Amino acid sequence: MHNVAFSNRREVALVHSMDEFDHDLLPGLIGYNLRKAQTAVFQDFSRSLQDCNITPGQFGVLVLIQANAGLNQTSLGRALGIDRSTVVAVIDKLEGRGLVDRTPAPGDRRSYALRLSESGGALLKRARGLVTAHEARIANDLSSGEQAQLIALLSRLAES
Repeated sequence: MHNVAFSNRREVALVHSMDEFDHDLLPGLIGYNLRKAQTAVFQDFSRSLQDCNITPGQFGVLVLIQANAGLNQTSLGRALGIDRSTVVAVIDKLEGRGLVDRTPAPGDRRSYALRLSESGGALLKRARGLVTAHEARIANDLSSGEQAQLIALLSRLAES
């Protein structure tokens, strides 16, 4: 085993070679593997869309608003599986960047209708191409059947 000791008065850390590192039961856990995969996917997404300056969550919000122009924040939150305060914070940020327009919903002054602004539509158009390339890259080692199977299995986990 390869150990390296760091000399620091407050802490001493031992670093093991990853080849020799014992992960115990972790590699057999669904959650552990999902988290590792999510981290790798998010890191590649961030690098791929660095010039767009949007997160995976913001990308999803922009896609849903474009596909469902005029939807309200409550419906958006339900579609994404996130709470109202999170939706409001995301929309505030996107509206502040001039990507989303929020106007009083017709017939219900208590809610807002969401639409992409012109610059939001342009950004999303550019981001779609980058996301397509990102998806191809992260799934490069999977056949189209394996990709479909993975998506189906993940969807089943999300529904349980």
